[in-house]
Amino acid sequence: AQHLVESGGGSGHAGGSLKLSCADSGALSRRKGWFRQAPGQEREGVAFIYTGDSSTVYADSVKGRFTICQDNAKNTVYLQMNSLKPEDTGMYYCAADTNLVGWPFDPSKYTYWGQGTQVTVSS
Repeated sequence: AQHLVESGGGSGHAGGSLKLSCADSGALSRRKGWFRQAPGQEREGVAFIYTGDSSTVYADSVKGRFTICQDNAKNTVYLQMNSLKPEDTGMYYCAADTNLVGWPFDPSKYTYWGQGTQVTVSS
């Protein structure tokens, strides 16, 4: 079975930076990305990368601050988060999709999920 293992995250201050990593045990993912979920809120798509051409898509709320990239040799996706804001606080989940069907920000389109890593940003 395919597994996604996240690392990174933790606590930071507004204006600071954090970096998340997601190691993928499978080789068939065609789209990978990050969702986040704050307490009492729905899971929100943050950033996505298409593994074939490394094209990326970002939520408006993180555009210009977050960068998603991949290391094909390590089969790992990274999310560099800069200029952090308190509203970036939440549980961050890595997700992978083997079918390029549907809107990338729709969590129902993803088959594989990581266990989640907490990001907390204080003001």
